Amino acid sequence: MKKIIGLLFCVLVSLQLSQAQQKIEPAKAGVQYGKKIDAKNAISVNKLENNLKKSETFTGKIEGEVVEVCKKKGCFMTLKRDNGETIMVRFTDYGYFVPADLIGKKVAVEGRAKVKETSVEWLKHYAEDKGASKEEIAKISKPKTDINIVADGVYVIK
Repeated sequence: MKKIIGLLFCVLVSLQLSQAQQKIEPAKAGVQYGKKIDAKNAISVNKLENNLKKSETFTGKIEGEVVEVCKKKGCFMTLKRDNGETIMVRFTDYGYFVPADLIGKKVAVEGRAKVKETSVEWLKHYAEDKGASKEEIAKISKPKTDINIVADGVYVIK
């Protein structure tokens, strides 16, 4: 029994230490999150929208301005669109996070984009993570079909 308790204690201490070491580097030009990428051959958000009118998916690099970052832990962000709306960017297997100071920065993301429907449940979850009020969250009543990106990596351009 003492061995099991000792083992559990060691596991918990190891987990806490590993989490403490996963500090998110502040956003500045050249910083990368997730997979190491660069901005070469990245297409604009506008071009992505046009591509997805012709094809169901896009795989590659997309460049855009960050509008929002998940306030809880940086587990997603949104990119600015010309029409004032945003495109949701999540990270592959939640394998990395981004800092809140990424807002307003120009970034390149590499991954997969597609048009998909997001359920009311997930829209409410994202709104909560963005820091929306209970009233704003309560107004979400319909699923939304829009572009979603799952990014393997993020590169801060400027």
